Amino acid sequence: MTFRGQVTLDGPSGTGKSSVARGVAARLGAAYLDTGAMYRAATVAVLDAGVDPADADGVARTVAGARIEVGTDAATETVRVDGVDVAARIRGAEVTRAVSAVSAVPAVRRRLVDQQRALVAAAGTVVVEGRDIGTVVLPDATLKIYLTAAPEARAQRRAAQLGIREQSEIVELAADLRRRDEFDSSRADSPLRPAAEAIVVDSTELDQQGVVDRVVALAESAVGVGERA
Repeated sequence: MTFRGQVTLDGPSGTGKSSVARGVAARLGAAYLDTGAMYRAATVAVLDAGVDPADADGVARTVAGARIEVGTDAATETVRVDGVDVAARIRGAEVTRAVSAVSAVPAVRRRLVDQQRALVAAAGTVVVEGRDIGTVVLPDATLKIYLTAAPEARAQRRAAQLGIREQSEIVELAADLRRRDEFDSSRADSPLRPAAEAIVVDSTELDQQGVVDRVVALAESAVGVGERA
């Protein structure tokens, strides 16, 4: 079966969007785009330039001059800034602390949204994950999913990803996630929120495969996505 269409997967940090989106893309035979990786790559450019993430003008200039590349192959993560592989670095604590401020700059969002739309157009059938995909980047997507989970569950997942075992650090991770949720939900430009027609999937009590199965089932029943070639 050949699937056609666009599946958007939005939601806060730590819900497992990347792993789920990759799994869904593999099952649907689709391309995959992690827009969050683009904002994290932009944050690397800002940090390496010595620019304060709170300096909106400086951030905008830095990102405008950076060459940010993100691949669309679900099997291989490709994230480069000016030709340098930063795929591992973008998940680190330094980038995580600064990415909300960088991604809140309107000029940065406009630039990267244009790049995201170009990548989607080139890919055709695609699963795209981020925070404003269904609301801003692809408002006419075939299927829109909003993935959520309790902050404590998200903190446990992020800790496992980062190899953190100390309970005090996990508690701090949960607090950081709540702060980022508040920041991202209250920003003026493209705030984090479900699209009006999005289907909310709560992954608190589901494992990764359970979420993938749920999204694939929704995709198969969506108009256009489950069409046979």
